[in-house]
Amino acid sequence: MPSRSTRPATPLDDDDYPAYTMGRAADMLGTTPAFLRSLGEHRLITPLRSEGGHRRYSRYQLRIAARARELVDAGTAVEAACRIIVLEDQLEEAQRINEQLRARAR
Repeated sequence: MPSRSTRPATPLDDDDYPAYTMGRAADMLGTTPAFLRSLGEHRLITPLRSEGGHRRYSRYQLRIAARARELVDAGTAVEAACRIIVLEDQLEEAQRINEQLRARAR
């Protein structure tokens, strides 16, 4: 997934801060913990773990999971939805790099 170059001042402002438990994340997305686990099994998102071993999700991960849910709700298999999201991300990154190279060539 895309990297971020600047870090926020506090964890509350950090999209990558693992603030949400699995149950809370599932509630926010209107899905089940099993769905979130399946996204991890397909390596779309890898939640951090609390000291007790519980999965914790960031806002950034929840946005990715929400996109996966949109695809699944539209009839796409979970595995295919995960692959689509990875490919979309790779395309976006390639387009960004291409634009940078074009800008340098001008």
